[in-house]
Amino acid sequence: MELWPWLTAALLLLLLLVQLNRAARFYTKITLYCVLCFVVSPVASVVCLLRHGGRTVENMSIISWFVRSFKYAYGLRFEIKGRGKLEVDHPCVIISNHQSILDMMGLMEILPPRCMQIAKRELLFLGPLGLIMYLGGVVFINRQRSSTAMTVMADVGERLVRENLKVWIYPEGTRNDNGDLLPFKKGAFHLAIQAQVPIIPVVYSSFSSFYNSRTKLFTSGTVKVEVLDAIPTRGLTVTDVPKLMDTCHQAMRTTFFRISKMPQENGDAVGPGAQPAQ
Repeated sequence: MELWPWLTAALLLLLLLVQLNRAARFYTKITLYCVLCFVVSPVASVVCLLRHGGRTVENMSIISWFVRSFKYAYGLRFEIKGRGKLEVDHPCVIISNHQSILDMMGLMEILPPRCMQIAKRELLFLGPLGLIMYLGGVVFINRQRSSTAMTVMADVGERLVRENLKVWIYPEGTRNDNGDLLPFKKGAFHLAIQAQVPIIPVVYSSFSSFYNSRTKLFTSGTVKVEVLDAIPTRGLTVTDVPKLMDTCHQAMRTTFFRISKMPQENGDAVGPGAQPAQ
């Protein structure tokens, strides 16, 4: 019996289902995203090994080139304001909000040179994906063992200054798509104060208009990205961590509502011309 007619019919049925069913479209696009990550990772790993010979943060420029191409498959656009604030020739801690697995595309869209990232240790064991992260100089921490994580972060602080690096951290600690920012964890702020380097907040607008895992929405869309002014930490000590966290959280949260055109808690609509809360 010829299998081709049946395979063709099955493929046509799948395509029809994807066109008609919202959940099917969502899961198909998520699957494609994962496939892209796992297919591109070995190729990028070979390029990194040929170009730099092993593990180095310099490989991130190669990795970002590959990942930036993903946006064309999904019809995503990034409108970036203040990119030049990241292109500084001194170490710093960059913090941003964390919404979904799509954040990697947004990260690579504006990742500055010589910038390493902090990631949970479990990602190291994801086959080719873990390998490319390792080659890109990603620092892995075990979130279940706080003492080990603190030691790793202390080493990162020393490397920042010694090697003139930047580090990108998600201070919420986990993905969050509830339409607001979660409270920040202290790690990024302890690190910045320890190294006496500035913090540069980066805010991505809400993905909710084109991506929502609860309602299975996944269409094309535009992400607005705004890089805020650097917040200095020189002269601050660990006793200043709570105030520094609050300053960054308020600035990022106000910006998030404004560029997402979402209402704030007081019910006032926030649009492009709205003034940040004092």
